[in-house]
Amino acid sequence: MPPSLDRLIYVDDSGNPASGTVVYGWVEFSPDHWASVLRCWLEMRKRLWREFSIPVTQELHATEYVNGRSRITKRFPAKHLHNGVEYWKDLGREIAVECLETLRCSEGLTVGAVWREGDPCRIAQTKREAYAALIQRIENELSGSDSLAMVFMDGDGSDSSYRATHRNLTLGDRRVIEDAIHLDSRSSQLVQMADLVAWCANSHHDRHTGNEFAWEWYSTYLAERDPRRQPAQI
Repeated sequence: MPPSLDRLIYVDDSGNPASGTVVYGWVEFSPDHWASVLRCWLEMRKRLWREFSIPVTQELHATEYVNGRSRITKRFPAKHLHNGVEYWKDLGREIAVECLETLRCSEGLTVGAVWREGDPCRIAQTKREAYAALIQRIENELSGSDSLAMVFMDGDGSDSSYRATHRNLTLGDRRVIEDAIHLDSRSSQLVQMADLVAWCANSHHDRHTGNEFAWEWYSTYLAERDPRRQPAQI
């Protein structure tokens, strides 16, 4: 039997440039679960619209809404309004937990994350090395299961290093079909899911007082969907 397309992998990056830390997080599923995973997420987005007036089309970018930087609704909910003050961080964190619960309960969904530390002055190189190591790991897994995958990433594809990673592999042995396919996170719900996984993985690994509230989010909500149970060094 020829190898089958078994894995659709949506990847996003996070990290801390000041410490030289690079993180890649992802969500994945088999093609036959694509519709059910997306439907589960969209049902959650509809709940966010009903309760918080957050449009389904509004991008959920974890760095922005979890830290209260993004004004993702024009009708601020009364439950997070205290003495006339809008507590955007409280709203953002409630939304994040709602999203994480959705990931935790999505049938057929798997998540994962990897991290690498390097010289803060050479963060771009560390990103390239970490991505290349991730793709090689995926290739090895696919070879062992005699299957194929497609990788999707946030961005416009202008960073040629991602493309070079795939094309440096031996064509006859490659298991990831094509180069990484770049999607705009503003319009891709699945990339937004990967963004949250990457953000939580970074908070799990790079623990500082500013993100203490999220130190255990990966362990609490995502570990059971991660075959390795935690972000792995790569």
